Amino acid sequence: MSLTAPTQAKPLGGLRVLVPRGGPWGDSVASTLRSKGATPVIAPMTNFVPSPDTEDLTSALKELAAGEFDWVTLTSSTTVDVLSAYRATIPPRTRIAAVGETTASALAAIGYKADLTPGEQNTARGLLEAWESATGGVVPLRILTLRSQVAVPILTDGLKRIGHDVRSVIAYRTVGVPIDQDVIEQVRRGEFNAVLVTSGSVAEEIAAQLGDIPRETFVLALGPRTASDARHAGVRVDATTPDGAIDSLVSALTSSLTSAR
Repeated sequence: MSLTAPTQAKPLGGLRVLVPRGGPWGDSVASTLRSKGATPVIAPMTNFVPSPDTEDLTSALKELAAGEFDWVTLTSSTTVDVLSAYRATIPPRTRIAAVGETTASALAAIGYKADLTPGEQNTARGLLEAWESATGGVVPLRILTLRSQVAVPILTDGLKRIGHDVRSVIAYRTVGVPIDQDVIEQVRRGEFNAVLVTSGSVAEEIAAQLGDIPRETFVLALGPRTASDARHAGVRVDATTPDGAIDSLVSALTSSLTSAR
């Protein structure tokens, strides 16, 4: 494989990176990697199928845009993809709670910042534990919870038990997306310098579609939760970013791949 020599301006010169997620986040990552000299290949491995009740989702998003909710909760980066696909608007007065590093990063890619993310435990339970101190114990708040069709409504039920007025809407279900066979063969031949693991569902698709990734290919998981999910799915993880931020991703690739040259 021919690589361009790294420079201070282009520290990832010529390195090929598999980005298994599309949408605004994937495009933003690819653009940043190109600016550092890398050659990103976007090959989305998951997508979403819209909610079976599109009227309920559309109605909820109209209420959201009108400022009728104090908070909206997002429990996955796919939920952010749904917001983007529906061109949803989150008004400034509505605060945002996000579970997971990649969710917060995906939000940033479409121009929003999470007001609340759990600490070490990036789960719905972790968000519930952080909720009272973050909101000052104000009850009731009007909250929109958007979730997957298969997700257990832990967050919704927990917020209702506290006494909040919660509207829970099924926004999508996740499906695997077969990637191009040429890309699969290139990964198996070691023609990628790095593969990103962006979520647990992506990790499952990596395990199913790519199998064992060659040892010489660097596998980077975005955030501790994703790393744990990846290992559970049988995907080797060589390094983990502290969060899902694109800067953290680039920093990890730069420090790990350039030192190996």
